Amino acid sequence: QNTKGLSLERDYKRIYPLKSLACNTIGFSSNGNNAEIGLELYYNNELSGKDGRLYGDLSSGGLFARQRVISPVPGKTIVSTLDVGIQQIVEKYVNKFKEIIGEKNIAVIVEDPNTGEILAMDGGNRFDLNDPRNPKYVNSDKNDEDLVNKLNLLWNNFCVTNTFELGSTYKPIVMASALQKNSISRDDTYVCDGYEIFGKGPTAAKIKCAIYPSGVHGVQNLGNVIANSCNDGMMHIAEKMGKDEMVSTQELFSFGQKTGIDLPNEGVGLIHTKETMGVTELATSSFGQGFTATMIQEINAICSLINGGYYYKPHMVKTIKNGNGGNIDNIEPVLQKQTVSHEISETIKGYMKEAVEYGTCKKAKVNGYSMGGKTGTAEKLPRGNGKHLVSFVGFAPVDKPKVCVYVIIDEPNVEVQSDSSYPVHVAQAIFKELLPYMNITPDEAKDGKVPVTYLWDRFGENVYEEEDTSENNNYSNDGYEETDEG
Repeated sequence: QNTKGLSLERDYKRIYPLKSLACNTIGFSSNGNNAEIGLELYYNNELSGKDGRLYGDLSSGGLFARQRVISPVPGKTIVSTLDVGIQQIVEKYVNKFKEIIGEKNIAVIVEDPNTGEILAMDGGNRFDLNDPRNPKYVNSDKNDEDLVNKLNLLWNNFCVTNTFELGSTYKPIVMASALQKNSISRDDTYVCDGYEIFGKGPTAAKIKCAIYPSGVHGVQNLGNVIANSCNDGMMHIAEKMGKDEMVSTQELFSFGQKTGIDLPNEGVGLIHTKETMGVTELATSSFGQGFTATMIQEINAICSLINGGYYYKPHMVKTIKNGNGGNIDNIEPVLQKQTVSHEISETIKGYMKEAVEYGTCKKAKVNGYSMGGKTGTAEKLPRGNGKHLVSFVGFAPVDKPKVCVYVIIDEPNVEVQSDSSYPVHVAQAIFKELLPYMNITPDEAKDGKVPVTYLWDRFGENVYEEEDTSENNNYSNDGYEETDEG
């Protein structure tokens, strides 16, 4: 009854019809145009626009003498490189792994290796972008003192922010660089006896191959080193390269620096310098341990290896439109440098194909498609605690790759975390749906293999693969230890 007037004011709110899809990547805004994370934050200035204004001057009698209008400026529209169908495929299998196995973190990136466009990006967390602060997402309540910290962890995009030791997915990069610099040749072979010892006496370091102590790889050519994930062979290659070349390899492939992807809070990682890289650090760097990197750094480096040697800037947006829907900026692929020659790119693709045909990546194979890949197992600090980050990066088809998929599983909820077959299973299921969805034509004859039962059948998926009764899963356990053996 004390109300003397009523006014109505139009306000605008961003809504998210796909709810949790690509939530960490898309991001959200609150209180109008106050963007918080993701693409929303990175492109907030373009999306926000400007409010209009109505001004009036009062006459001596208290009436409006004249009015001035400043018209509103509508916000722009961004068209993301994300493909909804590919994102849904990725999240479907990430969700299934979380449900059946579980983990500390799981993340997937799908990239077009020929443009740097990110087709899917999933950091593993789930929350409705229309209600991102709901305490239920972090099993908490609104009175929890740590709620803000828990929500910030929930909103974090593992794919671009978190840094970790890569493990053996780094091996193709080292080998390609060694070939490019003529430190090694395609005809080289190495003898794997299970380990190498660096130094003498109590400070000596024994650095193991994954297969040790159960056996040795024996004589390995370059293709064998990649396919069998032989640490011993990689340490021989690193010795031929020397620390200067190893450091320049990290810099050439943009490790230790931001890729420039159009997302906020990109991590950098910590790499060695010529001053910090001793003989042990040189050896362990050859199989991706002793330095840290991000997922976006690794997949972008691998994409340059498989596309002919061209390093493109990764990006999330391909078009910016004005308020009327007209294109005002088409974001073309940005070629930044060449990492290796076309010839070496073809060679490395061949070695990674061998890894899928007979090596540690066999279960990544999709019948009818040529594929290449590399597994990785990084032993986390402190060494010997049983905690591992396992990974797989793969591409198809081999001749002219059209898609690259990178899967990380940080501390899978299993007794033996060092088994890199877990990310391989996730990637295989993604590829199996992804390749037909992208209208990628099969380039191999189907071999008529019958379905066998293993991990992924728990998810209702049949994988056509010959039954493998060997112990080859241990090949990708890239741990190493310090010892007092002289």
